Amino acid sequence: MDAETLNRLLDGDHPQLNEALVQFNKQNQQVFNFSSLTTSGQWVLLWNRLFEYLCDPTFPHQVGCLVAIKLLSRDKTYLNETVNTEQLDCLLYLAGIGSEGYCDATEDVQIEALKCLSNLIFQSKKCQELCLVNSSTEGIMKRIKEYTNGNICYDIQYFDMKLLFLLTAINCDIRMKVREDLHGLAYLVETLDLYMKKSAEAKEFNDKELELVNEVLKVLFNLTVRTPSSAIPEEEEATQFHRLVIVVHDLFFYRTLNRDKILSLQSNIVNLLTSVPVSCYNDLVTCLDQNDPESKTIVPFEGKNVYVLQVLVEFLRKHFQKSEKKSDQYELLSPILTVLIKTIRASALNRRYVRSVILPPLIDVTDRPEVGKELRNYLCALLTSPCTQIADLSAELLFVLCKENVGRMIKYTGYGNAAGLFANRGLLGGRQGNTEQYSSDSEDSDTEEYKQIQHAINPVLGCYEPPKPNPLEGMSEEQKEFEAMQLVALMDQLQRQGIVQPCKIGLDGRPQPVNHILELQDEIPEQQRDHKRKT
Repeated sequence: MDAETLNRLLDGDHPQLNEALVQFNKQNQQVFNFSSLTTSGQWVLLWNRLFEYLCDPTFPHQVGCLVAIKLLSRDKTYLNETVNTEQLDCLLYLAGIGSEGYCDATEDVQIEALKCLSNLIFQSKKCQELCLVNSSTEGIMKRIKEYTNGNICYDIQYFDMKLLFLLTAINCDIRMKVREDLHGLAYLVETLDLYMKKSAEAKEFNDKELELVNEVLKVLFNLTVRTPSSAIPEEEEATQFHRLVIVVHDLFFYRTLNRDKILSLQSNIVNLLTSVPVSCYNDLVTCLDQNDPESKTIVPFEGKNVYVLQVLVEFLRKHFQKSEKKSDQYELLSPILTVLIKTIRASALNRRYVRSVILPPLIDVTDRPEVGKELRNYLCALLTSPCTQIADLSAELLFVLCKENVGRMIKYTGYGNAAGLFANRGLLGGRQGNTEQYSSDSEDSDTEEYKQIQHAINPVLGCYEPPKPNPLEGMSEEQKEFEAMQLVALMDQLQRQGIVQPCKIGLDGRPQPVNHILELQDEIPEQQRDHKRKT
């Protein structure tokens, strides 16, 4: 920045000040590091000078001054030690959310002040702490209640939500304050409902409406994240969550004018549902609407409309297609896998529908379960993912769809893919999961194609394996014994080198290391007895 512009900004001569502000803002529109000002000490001088102008009620160039403050706040070098309560209160007042009462600032001034506050709260720990005791959250919540009047413009509502999202995301104390003291969850659900009613006839959002809805959903996510010290009575909290899920259910039926943006809406809904209790998930499924049997938003299943469940499953499919990079898997897939697990745990009907889509009766089992483009294939491939969180979520989803039946899980995934789940849950050696919670009626309906080759399916691989010649054929007993001992010696060598660790199945159904490979011989009689019991 040239010295002349800086001198005019610091001089305070109002006729020249506006031109200097315009020049400064234009020059620094893309600047995020004001090292030339911070190293010389001029950043602090300019910062304080700009706030002196703003605090003067007769100052005519508030928008330009706020834009300059917004640009300077991108550099946090001296922000914590420079910003003070009076400056923050000045911005709150100009934004229309201060404690001093009504502000007659123009909409442009309020919007720029909100942008400055967002930058300050994002950049400064001190500002975050000050917002615990100032009027920021109360002011925003008070204005949210006025949205129904229709007098608050879109941009102010949008940046209100942006600011509230930052406040509730960064500071858990503010989050609790908004939720418990200011009844934020109830008011924001009403706000979401208000936006939906405005577009109720067409059930379609334009870009601006979609942006607002997405911001509300983000704030709702912050407010629904569980905190152990919540003071809301359980009954009241349950009512709030049920109301939330009912509104979210209706939101699934809305579309966007820009079809490419529907995923952003669905993504925010899914993120929100991750923090909703399982007991509320049944509100996502409703009775069939007999008056509109041809509607595209009706998916009949056992007398219910499971359209929302269909959307969730298709959302998973789309994200599998997007998550080609391993680094993207957790961020993209974790929320929807969590939501689907909660969905199928909520009711048997939900589980049966999702199972019919993800684990339909097997027909072609010539390829391994993890090979292919179906949902089952993608999920089976994740079972051995290096991202253990994703592997665990995929395993739980498939296991619950299989009613926690070990044999059924092996049938759909192969023992090799599911071994990690069985080991973690102590289900090795033929133990079963918690199958008592599921109905006893079987949902398996093996196809004729599957039955014809069932005898030749390799349970470890989970697919058909053509007959192979016996490698021991033609060997004498002495040769077989020699080869066996060679194998033992090689495995013992690998164990001593720390490359492999042989294990046997313990009494708890989990693998336990052995000191020598020959200890595995002790397992053979027990395995033979288990095999006889199963056959």
